[in-house]
Amino acid sequence: MATERTAVTLVLRLAGAGLTATMAVIHLRLWDEGYRGLVTIGPLFLLNGVVGILLAVALLVTPVRGLAPVAAVTALFTAGTLGALVLSLTTGLFGFVESTDAELVRPTLYVEAAGVAVLAVLAVVAYSRPHHRAHEHVPHHRHRTDAGGARQR
Repeated sequence: MATERTAVTLVLRLAGAGLTATMAVIHLRLWDEGYRGLVTIGPLFLLNGVVGILLAVALLVTPVRGLAPVAAVTALFTAGTLGALVLSLTTGLFGFVESTDAELVRPTLYVEAAGVAVLAVLAVVAYSRPHHRAHEHVPHHRHRTDAGGARQR
């Protein structure tokens, strides 16, 4: 069971980091190819790319004990990014309206939706991992008492 859980956690961790890095690279590419000139949206694309890369690295290097909050924060970040894209496709965001016909819109929707799902599951799996404390593994010794009631080992 522990080996199975470890394998699931590893697969989710790698998938979550990969999806987060992909989202970040898409934003950096779009920023580089012209979005940098857009007021508010340009700097947000750059920020999303940088933060996304940092979160992807954090997902890979964080010890299992601290993985749940990192996965949860990354899931929320990705959900926020997905929400911003949906807003830009519908009502507009900061005066910018995106089109589903734009080159990377559909792949971005898929990557971000998958990222939210994978990262949310990773956060739950990592949170539900049994946490072993060092004192739980220390064997208990029985003590004997001598005739006067003093403890002996």
